[in-house]
Amino acid sequence: METLGIYEETARAFLSQVGAFLPRLLIAMVVVVGGWLIAKLTRFAVTKALKAINFNVLTTRSGFDSFLRQGGFEGGATPIFSGLAYWLVILASLLIALNGLGLTYITDLLSRVVWFVPNVFVALLVLTFGSYFAGFIGDSVVTYCRNIKVEGAAFLGKLAQYAIMVFVIVIALDQVKVGGDILRETFLILLSGCVFALSLAFGLGAKGWAADRIENWWPRDKKLKPGDDAKLPR
Repeated sequence: METLGIYEETARAFLSQVGAFLPRLLIAMVVVVGGWLIAKLTRFAVTKALKAINFNVLTTRSGFDSFLRQGGFEGGATPIFSGLAYWLVILASLLIALNGLGLTYITDLLSRVVWFVPNVFVALLVLTFGSYFAGFIGDSVVTYCRNIKVEGAAFLGKLAQYAIMVFVIVIALDQVKVGGDILRETFLILLSGCVFALSLAFGLGAKGWAADRIENWWPRDKKLKPGDDAKLPR
């Protein structure tokens, strides 16, 4: 009888634990299902919002969509942003559900993933707007150089565009915590070296052209004729 009483007490304790766990499990399942429905609605809303503001036009003109298609993403950037919003809601609902079940180890790991998704979102926005801005600056440099009859306008435009893109990529990688200080310092060293090399090349190879331009802009050795002083800008 004493042994039977021990078994009954153990069974009661087990059933009480199951009875206390089942409501929490049911609530967790409701939270996950509700989060899944909200995630689908969020993905739909984000897709419609991005199309309403012509975000796909921006990504197409910036070349970001073509870059993604080369990597196998046929839909472009809009499905990626809507997918990130979808998974952010899913992960948040899982975090709430697991936290309610008391699974602290899993929630700690999942919370890091949840906080990482917004950084990826910001990094993609930086790449999108940065690539568009880089293309705009490159086209502006080409147009300006052609207007002033500078040879190699296309090369200078591409140089300006790629320089800005490198800077944009460094910012995007910094958002997702890739590289860190080492990447930034390496970029600054390479940028300083390129600027120094270009300055040295310009000083050695184009000093004659620079002297001619300065002479045209600020003539010093030419003698002024009578009445020419009136023509000088004041």
